[in-house]
Amino acid sequence: MEKVIILAGGLGSRLGLETEKIPKPMVEIGGIPILVHIMKIYSYYGYTEFILALGYKADLIRNFFSAYQIDADWKINCIDTGLNTQTGGRIKHAMEFTGNSRVMATYGDGLANIDISKLMYFHKKHKKLATVTAVRPPARFGRLDIKDDVVIHFAEKPQAAEGWINGGFFVLEPGVKDYIADDKMAFENLPLSNLVKEKQLACYKHHSFWKPMDTIREKKELNELWESSNVPWKIWQ
Repeated sequence: MEKVIILAGGLGSRLGLETEKIPKPMVEIGGIPILVHIMKIYSYYGYTEFILALGYKADLIRNFFSAYQIDADWKINCIDTGLNTQTGGRIKHAMEFTGNSRVMATYGDGLANIDISKLMYFHKKHKKLATVTAVRPPARFGRLDIKDDVVIHFAEKPQAAEGWINGGFFVLEPGVKDYIADDKMAFENLPLSNLVKEKQLACYKHHSFWKPMDTIREKKELNELWESSNVPWKIWQ
């Protein structure tokens, strides 16, 4: 099974005081770090080898998993990718630990009831270097224009609240790392744009639940969902 890279190194500044003492992926939903929720989603579909691309307060995440009673079949590799490294650089560093193998990757702050098995099937069927999961939430994220299941234009954080946007949950072939020049390169900029130009970015449309945790309001909403009888992303037992 493919390894899963989780981007867990950002500052999470929009969460204010929440991330002054802990990194954003360690902010809790229902008393459990959102990072663990994400890992449980992948684990449910049999993907249990994780590479955590750390940066801000990396030791707190590393120490947590040293003490946390993880699932017996989980294998976790915590790598420090640097405090100021951008998302592309973090992915490139993480892919150094995956050899010449396909990987999955996602952000450490977004939850979804996505069917990972269907995502992987879609990726293999379309035979592109990369697949991004497209979702339809609020407008402040990157917009994807799609034709015949291939991304034809990528615009990060447009003003309009329409169209499909970047929801993470990527599948990446090893050649993707060649599109990332250095640590200063955000994956959402030149790497994805160049993949689009070469028609190498496929798009898996996820029509159901997806929600990021970028703000205090979104954290509150996710915790309210957890306390309710309807927890869309909790597909595990």
